[in-house]
Amino acid sequence: MNKTTYPVPEIYSILQSSSKNRTLTVNVPGSKSITNRALLLATLAEGKSTLCGVLFSDDSRHFLKCVQDLGFETTVDEAARIITVRGCGGKVPQKEASQYVGSAGTAARFLTAYLGVSEGIYHMDASEQMRTRPMAPLLNSLRELGCEIICDVKENCFPFTLHSHGFGKNEITIDIGHSSQFLSALLIASCLSEKDFTIHVKGTHGMAYIDMTCKMMAQFGVETLREDTILPPQTAENDPPSHIAYRTCAGQSYRALDYSVEPDVSAACYFYACAPLLQVSVLVSQVHFDSLQGDVAFLSILEAMGCKATDTPEGIWVTPPKEAVFHGVTADMSACSDQAITLAAIAPFADSPTTITGIGHIRFQECDRLNAIVTELRKMGIRCEETSNSVTIYPGMPQPSLVETYDDHRMAMGFSLIGLRAPGIVIDNPGCCRKTFENYFETLDGAIARITE
Repeated sequence: MNKTTYPVPEIYSILQSSSKNRTLTVNVPGSKSITNRALLLATLAEGKSTLCGVLFSDDSRHFLKCVQDLGFETTVDEAARIITVRGCGGKVPQKEASQYVGSAGTAARFLTAYLGVSEGIYHMDASEQMRTRPMAPLLNSLRELGCEIICDVKENCFPFTLHSHGFGKNEITIDIGHSSQFLSALLIASCLSEKDFTIHVKGTHGMAYIDMTCKMMAQFGVETLREDTILPPQTAENDPPSHIAYRTCAGQSYRALDYSVEPDVSAACYFYACAPLLQVSVLVSQVHFDSLQGDVAFLSILEAMGCKATDTPEGIWVTPPKEAVFHGVTADMSACSDQAITLAAIAPFADSPTTITGIGHIRFQECDRLNAIVTELRKMGIRCEETSNSVTIYPGMPQPSLVETYDDHRMAMGFSLIGLRAPGIVIDNPGCCRKTFENYFETLDGAIARITE
């Protein structure tokens, strides 16, 4: 998408003028989260892994380039969506290398952890956007493990240099209040420890992504055990707080695999949201309820709004409410926060207010997403109430607006939905979608053409 703006075609009125039952079938690219985890796991394995159905986007290309710059042998077939990686059993071929992760949070956190517990000197840099995103919890944990870290500009931010010496201890605490990627990063690298390695966790944000990480580690041959305990209550009035820890037993190693990457459920949800928004039935090919991806929980939210979701061999069908209205909901989206923007985009068209909770951490992602939601909806005349951790959105017809996307792919994709039902919505900088779904707007155009023909 090379255009500087994308005027969203309002198609709701066209669909409503016909009594025809409309259906939409869409294919989406491979999961970014699974692609990047699989790339790293393949480097850690011994031997050649073949990854099929991978996502090619800015984030995954940065991750792949970093892997190649570390000396790992790869072959790439973008047309067939296949990457092969020859892993070195946990060893990094290059003992000194420079890494540029762009704006890819997974590359930034996963590679930093892996290289920080390896042995060598690694120069790490990132885009201006990634330079402002949180890294301190991970870098402080690596320091505890014995890594010397020299920050070039600002403490605990990119760019920095890792002087790595392996594992200096076998127990660590990580705060995941701002990003679950800190924990995923340490978990994936944990089997490189010569002793059993335990990670104590502060916070519960993004545990669906942690579950994905643990399941993929197991698929590649390494088991990590979650150990929950109940701590004594501080006062009689308080429930005892839970304590979460993960333990990886020594002596395990990753094995090379032929691995198939699932379709990206985060991308699928933009099209599933069209079911209540446009009163159409939507199938995204090969998306199923047993997905590794936590965003599949968004379909339960759509069901609470009045839709029906049915798994079939071809994928999940989401059908709209039988009445031509859908309901506002109160939803804790801490497990699928990438879809907070999607829900916020369709919320003005519900028949009652929608409250989205558990999303304070999205202030620290590609942009302050919570503030961006409120700012852009208010520009359209939609009433919103914001707290540190939630937003309530009231029904109303959005007025024409140029949507600022803050160089955030999810703002561009999510807020495009508004324009399908409200005229005059224009997306600024649609090209920012190349981060995870570079042909999103071409796919949307194709969907619009099919559904209105």
